[in-house]
Amino acid sequence: MTFRSMAIRGGSASLAVLLALAGPAAAAVDSAQAVTAKECGACHMVFPADMLPARSWTAIMAGLSDHFGENAALDPAAAMQIGGYLTTHAADASGMNKHALRGLAANMTPLRITDTPAWIRAHKGEVSPAAFTSPKVKSKSNCVACHAEAARGVFGDD
Repeated sequence: MTFRSMAIRGGSASLAVLLALAGPAAAAVDSAQAVTAKECGACHMVFPADMLPARSWTAIMAGLSDHFGENAALDPAAAMQIGGYLTTHAADASGMNKHALRGLAANMTPLRITDTPAWIRAHKGEVSPAAFTSPKVKSKSNCVACHAEAARGVFGDD
């Protein structure tokens, strides 16, 4: 057996091991994403986790009994799964949306995406404050009123 064939076989074996190990991890992420979509999506659009830092998601999950005036308490297993998903995919997680963190001081823990410097920058001068109170839009958190693909995490100018 040549060195090249050993390397290819070794590489194939390594790839197989990685795929086998990634299978359960990928399934866990899919499951956590589904639980997040089901539980959070029952009341509002499921906001992309990479729009807030992990510290914000941790604070939001800790305050579900008074979630913006509503009791959104979950069973502990679902809360743990959702919290894990949100913090793993948060803006400050490796490889995620660092743009969302620009201008956000390390000591700031926004509980609303609409309070982040990135959101404010994106909407300043483009959207009048009155637009958020119009019957069509109703609030700053109703992203789908202006961004048709917001539910898929796409917020380009619509």
